Amino acid sequence: MNKPILTLLCIASAIFFIQTAQAVEQGDIVPDCKLNSLSDAKTTTLKPFQGKVLYIDFWASWCGPCAKSFPFLNTLHDELKGDDFQIIGINLDENTADAQDFLAKYPASFSVVSDVQEQCAKQFAVQAMPSSYLIDRKGIIRHIHLGFRADEAEELKGLVEKLLAEH
Repeated sequence: MNKPILTLLCIASAIFFIQTAQAVEQGDIVPDCKLNSLSDAKTTTLKPFQGKVLYIDFWASWCGPCAKSFPFLNTLHDELKGDDFQIIGINLDENTADAQDFLAKYPASFSVVSDVQEQCAKQFAVQAMPSSYLIDRKGIIRHIHLGFRADEAEELKGLVEKLLAEH
């Protein structure tokens, strides 16, 4: 193998290792990343939600399983909403209009924000659509779930209820 190709392979391996080493895992503290409103230029972070049980869901308009997860997330929000629980849908579309078109078809009763620069997605090392993270009141990631199937809904709801029961 010639030297330039070997050098490129080493650099690619190092980048992969660094990204993998920085991926959040169960037991890690949730990153406090910047997020944008879908309707205006306002920015927020996850810090205002400290002390709550969070269900963070990364989604995109082109994601079929995301469309299937929204009815579940709406039901979960409606059944468990309160001061102690918050669902945050983080959209990863490059074009905000795509996200807004999706939301016109699949309305959300929970908070939806945008991560156009994918800065937050990189901090979480999102690997699938949708990717969900359950965070306890102390800001610790307690469960990571990739994808969505309707038969997983009861299990996910049970995990949220378990976190809400903890004090």
